Amino acid sequence: MTDNAISPSAAAVRRPPAPPKPWTKTRITGHILVGLWTALILGLMYFLYTAWDRELIDKYAPTYLSGLWTTISLVVASVIIGAILSVPVALGRMSKNRIISSIAYFYVYFFRGTPLIAQVFLIYYGLGSFSKELQAVGLWGFFREAWYCALLSFALNTAAYQAEILRGAIRSVSPGQWEGAASLGISKFVTFRKIILPQALIVALRPYGNELILMIKGSAIVALISVYDLMGYTKLAYSRTFDFQTYLWTAIIYLLLVEVLRHLWDWMERRITRHLIR
Repeated sequence: MTDNAISPSAAAVRRPPAPPKPWTKTRITGHILVGLWTALILGLMYFLYTAWDRELIDKYAPTYLSGLWTTISLVVASVIIGAILSVPVALGRMSKNRIISSIAYFYVYFFRGTPLIAQVFLIYYGLGSFSKELQAVGLWGFFREAWYCALLSFALNTAAYQAEILRGAIRSVSPGQWEGAASLGISKFVTFRKIILPQALIVALRPYGNELILMIKGSAIVALISVYDLMGYTKLAYSRTFDFQTYLWTAIIYLLLVEVLRHLWDWMERRITRHLIR
């Protein structure tokens, strides 16, 4: 009987079985860790089930929704403002003018090198100590509000990170794009806006998503300056009930919010890069 006469099903049956995977230390450790995480999740679900308090949920659920909206609006507004500010900062970092590049460098160095909570305190408490001077120039109405101070500090912070993301993405575009556009007589501004920037944004999409997620998780610090975001209302609920599940529900809400953003970003990346799939 020739090889051609053997049916595919017979060949599949005669195929030798895959060798068994040995129980190495790494595999055993992995199974133990997965088991511990599974037990932790099941224990958490059991605790939430047994500690379910309908009266507590009915009383504080509306405040949690209000705090969640404050968190989302604060993060979205700061990220949009930061994205606008990051463009001149990124261009300044790439400028051949040493003065402009130095100013942009120290801006990025300061806001990336210092804690976000310190920046929030410097703007809210630091500038708040100059109330008379701010009243004289008509800015006290802005800086006396904790929400606006948080918005300003978040926008300045994320602008520094987004500037570095954008700068790296622009650097990743081949210089031949500039040369090809110049050979066609296209101005540098049009080249940057219609050729370089769209390609750079594809590269920067994933880091932008990571920055947005980090901003959402870092936004909880505004509760320290009396902004009633999600964490602010959680602190309020705990101070009145001393029930630990108030923080557990907040952690679950943050986790769900991050997961929704992660899947949304994955969908956007697939849509934008579908022409690159071969």
